[in-house]
Parts: sequence; structure tokens; C-alpha cells
Amino acid sequence: MKILYFAWVRERIGREAEEIELPGDVRTVGDLAAFLATRGEGYAHAFENPKVVRAALDRTHARPDTPLGTAREIAFFPPMTGG
Repeated sequence: MKILYFAWVRERIGREAEEIELPGDVRTVGDLAAFLATRGEGYAHAFENPKVVRAALDRTHARPDTPLGTAREIAFFPPMTGG
């Protein structure tokens, strides 16, 4: 699965994208965030408060309980503000 990181999520992890093979027990957006948090200090820092990290599956906003299904791409980013 291709994973994209934006804004401070990207800065904390130190990369803007990567492709990884997901373990079989990673089935939802929340599972993936929890799995990524175990991959090192930068990942742990980026996902230390999963409630503030947003996600999009194939460019559609997704909640933590959203199944990954056959998605090809997931993006993680901080909440957005607008004016």
C-alpha cells in the first residue's frame, strides 16, 4: 500500500511517502496508524495522539474504523483549518 504523509506528520516521520506490505492484522485506518507508530521514534511521535491525525483512503476522508479494503493509497495529515 502506498502511504503519503503531509505537513507535520511528514516532518516527524522524515519522509513524504512510502510503500509497505501490511501485516494481516492491519485491517482498518486505526490499525494502520497503530502499526506505523511501532516503526520507530519519528513514527511514534507522529502518531502519539491519533485523534489529531486525519486520513484519506484513495483521496476520500476516512475514520479510524474505516476498513482498508482494496484501497491503493492512504494519506495521513493534520486537521485542516480554513478561513
